[in-house]
Amino acid sequence: MALFKRGTAGKPGEWYYCIRHQKVEEGPECRAADRLGPYASPEEAAHAMETARERNEEWQNDPRWRDDEPPAAR
Repeated sequence: MALFKRGTAGKPGEWYYCIRHQKVEEGPECRAADRLGPYASPEEAAHAMETARERNEEWQNDPRWRDDEPPAAR
């Protein structure tokens, strides 16, 4: 008997964006490592890559997360 199930996690009614298949899906279709979410609606899931890009840009420009300065200079 296996201790852990090898399956997808998620619930119907939750929306995800599969980065492998580049599509919106409801509930657990693809494995968790290949999807972004959950999102409240299919429209939000459809914009997952844009949302991720915007968040990455915000984090890269956030002075609290700068790695190129020594700690004493912050």
